[in-house]
Amino acid sequence: MSGQPNFGVLLERFFTQRLMQQRRASAHTIASYRDTFKLLLQFVQKCLRKAPSALALEDIDAPLVMAFLDEMEGTRGIAARTRNLRLTAVHSFFRFTAFEAPTHSAQIQRVLAIPAKRFTRALVPFLSRQEVDALLAAPDQRTWSGRRDHALLLLAVQTGLRLSELTSLKHEDLHVGVGAHVRVIGKGRKERCTPLSKNTRAVLAAWGREPPLTEGQPLFPNARGGNLSSHGVHYLLNKHVRTAAVNCPSLNSKRVSPHVLRHYLPFLTMSCDASASAEAPRICWTRRAEARSITRHSFPGVQTVEAIRPLAAREVMSWLSTAEAPRPDRRCRARYRKYLAE
Repeated sequence: MSGQPNFGVLLERFFTQRLMQQRRASAHTIASYRDTFKLLLQFVQKCLRKAPSALALEDIDAPLVMAFLDEMEGTRGIAARTRNLRLTAVHSFFRFTAFEAPTHSAQIQRVLAIPAKRFTRALVPFLSRQEVDALLAAPDQRTWSGRRDHALLLLAVQTGLRLSELTSLKHEDLHVGVGAHVRVIGKGRKERCTPLSKNTRAVLAAWGREPPLTEGQPLFPNARGGNLSSHGVHYLLNKHVRTAAVNCPSLNSKRVSPHVLRHYLPFLTMSCDASASAEAPRICWTRRAEARSITRHSFPGVQTVEAIRPLAAREVMSWLSTAEAPRPDRRCRARYRKYLAE
């Protein structure tokens, strides 16, 4: 490349070569990085009066990146987590650029030296059993959308699947026969197999017999037979939370999101609620994953990983000993037994 490195060319290579070809980044990661650079290019055009096509790499220096992050916090009101997410995208681009434009190593080093902002880590929120029961009773099951919403919410609280995993489920991912379970490929491209309780299996089996709207539709389609969007799931959840709050006023003081539903069953596991003991072995088996990957999100109220690991290992071993659990490979069971004995 002759002359000054063109910022547009480097940015295109970053997305097409580094993210898509070399790292095989997920669509969510690429979309997040795309949004970051859209905001950055708009900010640069306002500050430098340069169109994105006329930018050179030397125009994007550390003071400009810092001003961009401060602008995001000041005018858009983003939190420290979002600021750090934007900074992660910029850092990733400049790490790639360090090999493409070594003549700008000093400038790149200064950008990479920008630190992430520290923030307070709040306790993990969760719903009580009474609140979840009220939420599951809220959808009107006499309608198609009510039956879909009830099945979706029940699966969410019983399996702890992420929002993206719920909306991308297909009918072939669900197994309602002996050893009923659902398989997903989620964050980090990890395949997870999560067992289903008898109640959840019955509800999902009935939902699977509903006439399809379109051919090849997802397990939980929208009204047109396509995939539910994240905004659509938030909308239906907020609608049912308002309905459930009539009979369960404590929901009025909680901010309920799809992520909060993930924390319900670990709360049951730690609450020693005898009525919920049948649901406790929901702890999901991650294929080829170690017990050390379990975090404080797995058990709300226990804030140290050292306290979580033995509890999680015992839950996994308890579930693996049941007749309905899908059979993991021998090495996986041996790892958990060895870890539990330590």
